[in-house]
Amino acid sequence: MKILMAALPALFFLVSCGNQNNESAKTTSEQVVASQKGEVFNIDTTSTSISWKATHKGGLAPRWGKISVTTGSLSVDKDSLSGGDFTIDMNSVYVDPASVTEKDKKSTDLEGHLKSPDFFDAAKMPTAKFVITKAEAFKGEKSELLPDPNYLISGNLTLKDSTLNVTFPAKVVISQSGVSAKAKFIIDRTAWGINYKSEGSPENWVISKDVEIGLTLDAKKK
Repeated sequence: MKILMAALPALFFLVSCGNQNNESAKTTSEQVVASQKGEVFNIDTTSTSISWKATHKGGLAPRWGKISVTTGSLSVDKDSLSGGDFTIDMNSVYVDPASVTEKDKKSTDLEGHLKSPDFFDAAKMPTAKFVITKAEAFKGEKSELLPDPNYLISGNLTLKDSTLNVTFPAKVVISQSGVSAKAKFIIDRTAWGINYKSEGSPENWVISKDVEIGLTLDAKKK
């Protein structure tokens, strides 16, 4: 038993850090926003979605769900993505009931907790925002989370009262009628000051610091 207890901190450390790989978005300080040159396409909020996935209990109980986008646009200049932004409704945080399998747990309880001051404090800060600062051709290593990316997107992501710049691969398709974009990457929530159950020694990291974000954006002509 003593050997098992001594090994637990190392086990929690390895599981909690399992997502620290090349799928993590590069995070820097807030950058200058790219001007939206060319034609502007409005994001269709009915076909646009943001998914999230995080782990609980040291990586042993994944939780996942979606968040709604309320407004946004993408711009195209000379057949290339030039800029864009979208606003996220933090009060729309949804936890998929299929991800909560414990008999004594409810997905709605987790939704309430995520909206509380422990996490996003949605009552005081009801929206999050992403604004593109740079869009360039993808030339890096292939992404395991997203097959065949063709863009490398950088943008200022505002969560709660903190704004940081994140860079991640994306698959963007541009046509005469609209723009679609998909991306999937990992962020460290503590970089934005969302520190609940993440401080102290690794065995106390009940909820992983890493969150997988999936973007499915659909923008159409005005």
